[in-house]
Amino acid sequence: MSEKQRAIEALAAAQWKLALRLTAVMLAVYFAFILLVAWAKPLLGRQLVPGLSLGILLGALVIVTAWVLIGIYVRWANSHYDETVTRIRETGR
Repeated sequence: MSEKQRAIEALAAAQWKLALRLTAVMLAVYFAFILLVAWAKPLLGRQLVPGLSLGILLGALVIVTAWVLIGIYVRWANSHYDETVTRIRETGR
């Protein structure tokens, strides 16, 4: 196996590992919210301020969490992935 192939495989493994971690975080957040909806309706119905319940706030935070996780992936891809691909193309390492 060439050095270039090893570098590509290492990069793919790093990308896969990050994707799995971010997916696990998103699934945990989403299912935690769904479990609250299923079993803690009175808690989620509690008013924080007029017009804003805990359920609405947590639902919005689930969406914000997705955006944050996307941002983490994009930052990693722009800094690590793209630089590594460029280096592999130029030097073969």
